[in-house]
Amino acid sequence: MKATARLRNLRIAPRKVRMVADLIRGKSVPEARTLLQFAIKRSALPVSKMLSSAVTSAKNQFEVDEQNLFIAKITVDEGRKLKRWDPRSRGRAYPIQKKTSHITMVLDTKHPVELKKKEKSVDAAASAEMKEGKKEKRQFQAVQERTTQRKQGMMSRMFRRKSV
Repeated sequence: MKATARLRNLRIAPRKVRMVADLIRGKSVPEARTLLQFAIKRSALPVSKMLSSAVTSAKNQFEVDEQNLFIAKITVDEGRKLKRWDPRSRGRAYPIQKKTSHITMVLDTKHPVELKKKEKSVDAAASAEMKEGKKEKRQFQAVQERTTQRKQGMMSRMFRRKSV
């Protein structure tokens, strides 16, 4: 039961929208709404509206409670570029690229089947919790590595005129 919402040709650069998308990826819907409400980025408002649209479509199509939904996948792709020209001295012109974004959000439910399997035996529940703990620890370490790499990348391109 996956509900999908798409937002195309958003007039914000994809690099800036990805910062907000990374903030809410994998979170439950109420938690994501709270994060988007207090985010200071300009792209938080369109992403919040898109989240509301996806939740509404999930309720209408599958009759799912909002508390059971989480953001399974959110991708930000580059849309078409609006090409403009900036006049310079001696009759020259410099190109300007106004970038757009295409955002795709997929909401999914937390499966009640997995909860029933955990209730069958205490040993199975304990082993499942240990596996989940290890998985969460690996995910947390991966996120920490990505943020440190991102910080290093930000420092290297902080004083560059054009970023990659």
